[in-house]
Amino acid sequence: MLDFTFLGTGTSTGVPVIGCDCEVCRSDDPRDHRLRASILVRTPHATILVDTSPDLRVQMLLAKPPRVDAVLFTHAHADHTAGLDELRRFNVMQAERIPVWATEATAGDLQRRFSYAFDHSISFFGGKPDLDLQLFDPTEPFTAAGVEIVPIPVLHGRLPIVGYRIGGLAYVTDVKSIPDSSRLLLDDAEVLIMTALRRKAHIAHMNLDDALAAIARHHPQRAFLTHLAHDMGRFADVAPLLPPNVQLATDGLVVSGVSVTRSMP
Repeated sequence: MLDFTFLGTGTSTGVPVIGCDCEVCRSDDPRDHRLRASILVRTPHATILVDTSPDLRVQMLLAKPPRVDAVLFTHAHADHTAGLDELRRFNVMQAERIPVWATEATAGDLQRRFSYAFDHSISFFGGKPDLDLQLFDPTEPFTAAGVEIVPIPVLHGRLPIVGYRIGGLAYVTDVKSIPDSSRLLLDDAEVLIMTALRRKAHIAHMNLDDALAAIARHHPQRAFLTHLAHDMGRFADVAPLLPPNVQLATDGLVVSGVSVTRSMP
């Protein structure tokens, strides 16, 4: 079995938003405070991080994982990659390079922004992140840290990105539309995590109605909404509107007991 932690459930600005005086950003309910979106997946033998948000240092201090065995990137936008430098502390603790997995397009952006992290000419741990960049075909499963990973190609507006299926868990963030060829990969998940940016329509993200329609189509046992903007409204106001098997994700929430091996529909 695996468990996972929502390290962050907010959109690119986080919540509260700098300079905003809306009721969500003024809320003293901790469920309305959201770091940038990321999850940490733990199996009995591996710890896998999905994306390195700008808030990664704080997220790791809160979650306290002893190691990171692999990192999976969904895409190269800054709210999903800008915390990459924080991985260097895990290099020190583990005394080894950490494999990071990305599509060719995302890998190219990472190499341009963080070239020093992939430069192995200086061999010591601590002064910089020391990472092994692994490419994968978004249409084919691969194995990371001994765990089967199934990429789920989706569209973030017009940008091709990936979600991931890890056993009974399906994680799809920053999604606006799902190609027909990817839909089978989302069917009958034990847990489906889906973007729901806000209530109004958005050009590059599903809104609440879009996400609920996708969840209903794919029949997960449980579903969580993430990558939430302050525009969604307060947790206390939105949560009662959701179907019984759907929840708003919150930072620090841990979900346990998900199958490591995927059951094919």
